[in-house]
Amino acid sequence: MPAPDRATPLIELRAITKRFGGVTALDGVSLSIMPGEIHCLAGENGSGKSTVIKVISGVYRPDGGEILIDGRPAGTLDPVRSTAAGIQVIYQDFSLFPTLSVAENLTLNSFLREGRAMVDRARARKMSAEVLARLGVDLPLDAAVESLPTAGRQLVAIARAVLADARLIIMDEPTTALTGREVERLFRITRDLQAQGIAVLFVSHKMREMLDLSERLTVFRSGRKVAEGPTAGFDEAAITRAMTGRDLARARYDAPAATGAPRLELRNLTVPGQVENVSLSLHAGEVVGISGLIGSGRTELALAVFGMKPGFSGHVLVDGRIVDPQDVQSAIAAGIAYVPEDRLSEGLFLSRSIRDNSIAAAIGRFARGPWLDRRRAAGATRAMFERMTIAAPGTGAPVGTLSGGNQQRVMIGRWLMTGARVLILNGPTVGVDVGSKATIHAIVHRMAREEGLAVLMISDDVPELVGNCNRVLGMAGGRLAGEFAGPALTEDALNETLRLGAHPNGVPA
Repeated sequence: MPAPDRATPLIELRAITKRFGGVTALDGVSLSIMPGEIHCLAGENGSGKSTVIKVISGVYRPDGGEILIDGRPAGTLDPVRSTAAGIQVIYQDFSLFPTLSVAENLTLNSFLREGRAMVDRARARKMSAEVLARLGVDLPLDAAVESLPTAGRQLVAIARAVLADARLIIMDEPTTALTGREVERLFRITRDLQAQGIAVLFVSHKMREMLDLSERLTVFRSGRKVAEGPTAGFDEAAITRAMTGRDLARARYDAPAATGAPRLELRNLTVPGQVENVSLSLHAGEVVGISGLIGSGRTELALAVFGMKPGFSGHVLVDGRIVDPQDVQSAIAAGIAYVPEDRLSEGLFLSRSIRDNSIAAAIGRFARGPWLDRRRAAGATRAMFERMTIAAPGTGAPVGTLSGGNQQRVMIGRWLMTGARVLILNGPTVGVDVGSKATIHAIVHRMAREEGLAVLMISDDVPELVGNCNRVLGMAGGRLAGEFAGPALTEDALNETLRLGAHPNGVPA
């Protein structure tokens, strides 16, 4: 493929405005993407990122401004014209057909564009094998897409875009559900796409990824472009300042001095084939992290403590008393709470009201016989809003209408309404913007320090663990594989442990 002409933008937005009723989602936004460049778009939720993606892809028609493709006015874009211009968007849900095979998902659009009434299966397999080889990945062509892990489905979406002769691929929060190794593979593929002359607009909340991958960076805030330039001219503090309009504190959390019995203690906890002989303790006010690759046993450990792995062996103690969380109800009664990694599929009832979601774990407190005391439930929910600094118009709106950060705070607040003394957070800030992330961390610190909550924080985000935990435990192969605290708790040390999947001294776990 010939080298792209870097002199003329592949696509250019000039003074784009988009309004929804009385709300201005984009206010005179200009943005250019050069052929073959990796360009990162950053901003908090509600900053206009999703709106600009839909303008580029032709889903939204702007109310003002001009769009140019290859230096020529594009007129009114719609999805068909945008796709014909080589623009492909990979949304967070990937927009795949789950029951169709990998090969069918990859080639269906190509056959439809050709006007074919029948699928040529031999040609579909040949086309699919060729595009996957072009990306340097191997996927089972006959497997149903729904059987693939998240990273595999993402690769199918990327390969489909390449097969459609994409010149610009827009990736919307592509690393939200990926492990560290999967992110590395995605970055390698993204750079390979660039080498083939394909531009990538990478939309992310994760500042390390922006700095590591992109050549240019654009930041939106409140529907306006507030910063733009070569990525080399930014650091995390500068990106944060542009996104939020303020500097966010990054001081490490210091736990109060330990006194009395541990708030949570595990003795030789074992889940056959998943967790082996794990012993640990957390005192009131501690925020203790767990790092480890997918499959290390970290989530299985949390689920066992929360009563979702019945039949485990060993002992769980809360405030020095042995409890037996063989089901969720007994874990809640013992003062243990768990916020899952995926709030959308595992935690929230999206079509139900904010109030219903908030009281779900403590609904017995608001019952009058067979009836719900709605006034009392609404009052408790409003009090929780204040405690968790949740921004919402009221308690009756569907929880799905809230931003990711507010949804996550509803999840945490729900469990605190049960009177929990131990809070397990699995991926506490997945899919939330930098401002909401800082707010959630501050709330967790306050509850630990002032209310004596013991927090077990599981995260793939190494800076999150280093900045918010007084200790971090490494896991590998279902076992604890080292502890980091004080001067030894550094990002380099944790990254090395994750890379080795072993003890910090390099000995396999």
